[in-house]
Amino acid sequence: MRKVSFNMSSSTAGQVIRCKAAVAWEAGKPLVIEEVEVAPPQKNEVRLKILFTSLCHTDVYFWEAKGQTPVFPRIFGHEAGGIVESVGEGVTDLQPGDHVLPVFTGECKECRHCQSEESNMCDLLRINTDRGVMLNDGQTRFSINGKPIYHFVGTSTFSEYTVVHVGCVAKINPAAPLDKVCVLSCGISTGLGATLNVAKPKKGQSVAIFGLGAVGLAAAEGARMSGASRIIGVDLNPSRFKEAKKFGVTEFVNPKDYNKPVQEVIAEMTGGGVDRSVECTGSIQAMISAFECVHDGWGVAVLVGVPNKDDAFKTHPMNLLNERTLKGTFFGNYKPRSDLPSVVEKYMNKELEVEKFITHSVPFSEINKAFDYMLSGESLRCIIRMDA
Repeated sequence: MRKVSFNMSSSTAGQVIRCKAAVAWEAGKPLVIEEVEVAPPQKNEVRLKILFTSLCHTDVYFWEAKGQTPVFPRIFGHEAGGIVESVGEGVTDLQPGDHVLPVFTGECKECRHCQSEESNMCDLLRINTDRGVMLNDGQTRFSINGKPIYHFVGTSTFSEYTVVHVGCVAKINPAAPLDKVCVLSCGISTGLGATLNVAKPKKGQSVAIFGLGAVGLAAAEGARMSGASRIIGVDLNPSRFKEAKKFGVTEFVNPKDYNKPVQEVIAEMTGGGVDRSVECTGSIQAMISAFECVHDGWGVAVLVGVPNKDDAFKTHPMNLLNERTLKGTFFGNYKPRSDLPSVVEKYMNKELEVEKFITHSVPFSEINKAFDYMLSGESLRCIIRMDA
């Protein structure tokens, strides 16, 4: 376990900080390490020193500018661990030196969603991939020689320092190793929570996981932690099956190996269907299969993947009338500030095994290698060491 020490100095509070950041100047082009200016935090904002960050598929998707209007130049990154450097006006629950995880979605604690025990979709701080500026004044906190550099999902962790809305910062146990728990601020918690908080399998039940990428493997990890007796992994890539065993997957199904719908295959394997399923691909057909493969009477299917905007979910109404339940989830139903610290504690208590997700590590100067690893399919999560 790597220990990180950081002596916080108040000498930089209220001042512009110059530091290194990996800037995306154009869609799909390698990031460039530049010296950027990071302005002080304004009202309800926090400036963080990022110590470790990691690359997520969401970063890659928007870096490639697929299916959306690109916002460049931009600083990507949203899975990270760091320390509070300074706080803006109105921030009372964080102070310099606190260990934190910045999160792509937020919790203002005041809106109707935040005050509900049933939702984590904050009205104020819900994810926005198009907005490249801060909510407080509509301006960016990054610049190079006066030229604005835009934010990404309110976090922009591919920078040694960043400014984040206080509602998107989770204060965690300072004993937690940031080079491990930094991966919990997006995909891993999304998959884990989809199983633990939404599907809620009981001990001894069966669970099917559609898609064995990082999110799907996190969902499988949740099924393992719940004591599922059978965890069936469904994926079109057979090379993923060996790795999935580490996460508790007991059986594997490749839909390409059968001349019938995979939901029929799973129903035959399990005597009528699995007790729970979690879909983590974004494929509309996988979503339909995940729903139709659960057992009538009590089966629950949870959708995690994001479909294409023109997709339509089609199933016969009798599948619902026969008491199958279909649910969706966002960030595993975790409220970032209230719940993410408890996910970190699951790791600290050795309930959750985070190291299995970390397949690579690179110094900040070689951040583009992290993109290469993910694009080639080699990586689940690559840790980027900011001090190296």
